[in-house]
Amino acid sequence: MNPHLPKPPPRDWTVRVLMLLLLALIIASFYTLPLKWREFFTVEAINSSLELLSGFTPPETGLPFLTKTLWAAIETLAMSGLGTLLAVIFGLAFSLPASGRFGAAPRAAMRALLNVLRSIPELVWASIMLIAAGLGPLGGTLALAAHTAGVLGRLFADSLENAAPLPEQSLRTNGASATSAFLYATLPQTLPQMMSYTLYRWENNIRAAAILGVVGAGGLGQMLKYHLSLFQMPLAATVILAMLLLVALVDGVSFALRRALTR
Repeated sequence: MNPHLPKPPPRDWTVRVLMLLLLALIIASFYTLPLKWREFFTVEAINSSLELLSGFTPPETGLPFLTKTLWAAIETLAMSGLGTLLAVIFGLAFSLPASGRFGAAPRAAMRALLNVLRSIPELVWASIMLIAAGLGPLGGTLALAAHTAGVLGRLFADSLENAAPLPEQSLRTNGASATSAFLYATLPQTLPQMMSYTLYRWENNIRAAAILGVVGAGGLGQMLKYHLSLFQMPLAATVILAMLLLVALVDGVSFALRRALTR
């Protein structure tokens, strides 16, 4: 070894130990779960799957049912839109203390609350909200808002913490109030990123809103559960196609808006 070269840094075994533990967990998962791969690829299983899929064709194309599906799609879209809007409002309010603007103690408390909100899945929130608000889109909307507020609150808080502090400090030094300095210096820096996060969560909430209907939150999901429970496969196929079209439409709109914001 060349004596003029610096000594190599000490090896950090933490990452390697974590990777070994993760590998052991994956192996243990395959070992403990009763996965019957052979039965999945048997001729009987394949024939049953093909028979089930053939029941979905052709989809129902009658005008009365298409009209009903359209209104359910609009209800699903409204649930996702309103739930995301409420989440943005509360997420922005939660992000201010969570970003440390009011001290260390409020930051820790608010981040703990945000962890709770986003750790509970939408289906669990929907089960809780449906008990309080009853069956229908209100419970689903509140469920989406509760979960998404936790996600956006954390993302917004991280954006505010990573914003350059100098512009806001300069305004404060020149006599601007704390609110004015935040609105004219820090918020404009983080607004494009916040909008991108919001649009991405709106995409996710479209899919979640369609699933929440399965537990009685209305929309396309409730229609899908109803027709599948009655083995009305052609009608269920139309609802599934409506879900796919709605998700594709929202994905396209969201992608175009994100491109416009990041230019």
